[in-house]
Amino acid sequence: MDINKFIAHFAEQFDDTPMDAFQADTKFREIEEWDSLSALSVIAMIDEEYEIQITGADLRSVSTIKELCDLVASKK
Repeated sequence: MDINKFIAHFAEQFDDTPMDAFQADTKFREIEEWDSLSALSVIAMIDEEYEIQITGADLRSVSTIKELCDLVASKK
């Protein structure tokens, strides 16, 4: 799975955070715009773009965008 494409898809879920704030090692829960609606948007994006279903518990089990990408890749 291409981490850069994943980061781009992830970043699209945020309206007010600049793209350069999103890196593989970004701890996404520390993004100021992160909230429960963002979490649902990310879960929906993963389902739509990668046809992988993750749960809120899955999302809580990782800290960085790279860890989330790896989790999605492991479910393929």
